[in-house]
Amino acid sequence: MRVGTGESAVVLLEAVPRHASSIWTRAYLRLLLSGDTACVLLACAVVLGIRLLNGVYIPAEEFLLGVGLVAAWPVALALGGAYRQRANGEGTDEFKAVLNGGVGLMAAVAIGAYATQTVIARSFVLAMLPLALIATLCFRYRMRKRLHRRRAVGEYMREVIAVGHRESILDLVMQFRRQPYHGMRVVGACLPAERQDDDLDGIPILGTFADVADVVTRTGADAVAVLACPELDGAALRRLAWSLETSRTDLFVAPALLDVAGPRISIRPVAGMPLLHVEHPEFDGARQFVKSVFDRLVAVAALLVLALPLLAIAVLIRVTSAGPALFHQTRVGRRGKEFRLVKFRTMVTDAERLKDGLAGANEFDSVLFKMRNDPRITGIGAFLRRYSLDELPQLLNVVRGEMSLVGPRPPLREEVAQYGADVRRRLVVKPGLTGLWQVSGRSDLTWEESVRLDLRYVENWSLVLDLQILWKTWSVVARGEGAY
Repeated sequence: MRVGTGESAVVLLEAVPRHASSIWTRAYLRLLLSGDTACVLLACAVVLGIRLLNGVYIPAEEFLLGVGLVAAWPVALALGGAYRQRANGEGTDEFKAVLNGGVGLMAAVAIGAYATQTVIARSFVLAMLPLALIATLCFRYRMRKRLHRRRAVGEYMREVIAVGHRESILDLVMQFRRQPYHGMRVVGACLPAERQDDDLDGIPILGTFADVADVVTRTGADAVAVLACPELDGAALRRLAWSLETSRTDLFVAPALLDVAGPRISIRPVAGMPLLHVEHPEFDGARQFVKSVFDRLVAVAALLVLALPLLAIAVLIRVTSAGPALFHQTRVGRRGKEFRLVKFRTMVTDAERLKDGLAGANEFDSVLFKMRNDPRITGIGAFLRRYSLDELPQLLNVVRGEMSLVGPRPPLREEVAQYGADVRRRLVVKPGLTGLWQVSGRSDLTWEESVRLDLRYVENWSLVLDLQILWKTWSVVARGEGAY
């Protein structure tokens, strides 16, 4: 398992609930169990109620079967792994477990009825259980959002001792603070003996690598996160795991390849040694073809649905400020190929000329130019930018195959000219209308964070990840946060 959706992936070696975290996790799991049972009860009541309202006679054995399915529902979900602590809170494991449990119960009922030649009401298999599955998935989604809101204010958090070098620990602290929905808070750090400081951005230094077990005992921490460092080799990690056994403390280890996750990584035993095998990312072939077809179909459909709103926005731009409604700009696409990006104009017509005079007011820390209160932005332009409506014409670029719905941010020529060798890897895929940068902070991100997210997407892209990002984009854009 890994902590995060791409953020500093952390491999869970051992996890057993303990101390304060076990209190809320047990209560949370009981709440999930109650909610799941309520969902299947509701589904059963709806199906039976509709049949009764239609005047259908329901024999007693069918009522008993309904009661049996209600009782079997949470058992099936448990067998699918829906009540594992590791599955709840983030990632797709929780929803996959619910699907596995629900579909498994449906299959078991159908196969059992066929094998035993038992006549059962088809409404149970074709209506009640599917309805229970949909209701349970919706319930789990709402519960997750509730959990994330509680974690955003510091509740339901697991206290972590970070072990590693200063830079790695600071990076982990920053990411946990930026995205508290992971439910982890660094409360102390252990550094190499030769690198002792007073604190790390407010995180106290509590000892060295040799003091980890004692630090856990003193602080009552729930977990230890070991970040990649040469001092902690296999033997040292094994001894550390042994020292944490008695306190039942979770142990997390971050591999060196932090940005590589998902199906690309597998552990294969070779000559008695567990080796981490990393597959190469796929930038061509069938998966890329499917992504391209999906992008263009969705873009065409979106343009047809949004035709009138797009026309209305264009009219508003022309009426409220002098100049054309659309703005064209040369951007750099896949493999360095340039293309003409199209978007709604949100600035005055001579914005590029005025940019040189505003260079000293740049609020971004590196390659990009960003200002929260850019005087070049028009009144209607500020509104369009806040809700990313100015980006909608880029659907035309997606239809033409120059962009994708999801991908790295499309850079300018002058930005690419400043790229280092690592950053240029962003150009091996098509730029996107939205991306990890869009759903992780937008313009509030630093240049380094933006680059890291784009590279993470390049290394781990998939159609499922695209769908997740597109889903999250709606809520981010609706809130209008980080856009200027």
